[in-house]
Amino acid sequence: MLHLPKKMLYALEAVVDIAFNARPDPVQSKEITKRQGIPLRYLEQVMQQLVHGGILKGVRGPRGGYRLARERRRITAGDVIRVISAAEAEENAQIFTSEIGQSVVGPLWDDAQASLLAELDSVTLEDLCQRAMKKDAADAPAEGSYFEI
Repeated sequence: MLHLPKKMLYALEAVVDIAFNARPDPVQSKEITKRQGIPLRYLEQVMQQLVHGGILKGVRGPRGGYRLARERRRITAGDVIRVISAAEAEENAQIFTSEIGQSVVGPLWDDAQASLLAELDSVTLEDLCQRAMKKDAADAPAEGSYFEI
């Protein structure tokens, strides 16, 4: 089974957390770590990559943290994956040395990745926040909402 690297999954979780919780104040890394259980050492690396990639904005100061750089309806899951993938591509480049690898396996893998990205491009952060809100409403106790994504 194909699995996305931890860093990509953490990036998606963190960005959805920010999209869901960043009103009116920015979301701090320690809050994301507390809610999502993402190790802070991974999270800080991922957040910087997302800032440099134009997905997030860093807000300085005692009440600082992170905000989305664009409206959540204008950011797709594919955008997030591409930012993290670009940062990781140099470290994990797949090099096929055989003719079969270069002419058969490589193109197959490229097609599979393109299909996955096309699917991820069809899902916006708004869509994911709507899913989170539905889950929150379905799972919330009668006295209020306790959902933390």
